Amino acid sequence: MQTNTPAANCQKNKSDSPRPNKHIVVEIVEYVPDSIVSKTVVNKTSGNVTATSFDEGEKLCEKTIEHDIYVQVIDGKASITIGRELHHLNLGEGIIIPANIPHCFIADSQFKMITTIIKDFKQE
Repeated sequence: MQTNTPAANCQKNKSDSPRPNKHIVVEIVEYVPDSIVSKTVVNKTSGNVTATSFDEGEKLCEKTIEHDIYVQVIDGKASITIGRELHHLNLGEGIIIPANIPHCFIADSQFKMITTIIKDFKQE
């Protein structure tokens, strides 16, 4: 008889999951002069997690994305426009950017953030 233990479940899903990798979140990406640097931490069909650093004066504007985005500031302070509304986020603060809403990240000073995109799969 086969048991269904957590360890057995880990083995069964081993190829589908990222390996445990302990890290210091703020050190995932470094600051680079006059640049925006991104590193994908997890990339799945259901969504992804990305760490990004912005040097002072940098700007990243996207028209829209079809999924909700959760933004967490992990270093410094960020300015984010969502639609036509400007938001200022401090270290440790987060905000949701709703799907299909124009948004823009503005670095008045250096900052780092983690973005989490959760994809909504609708059943047809």
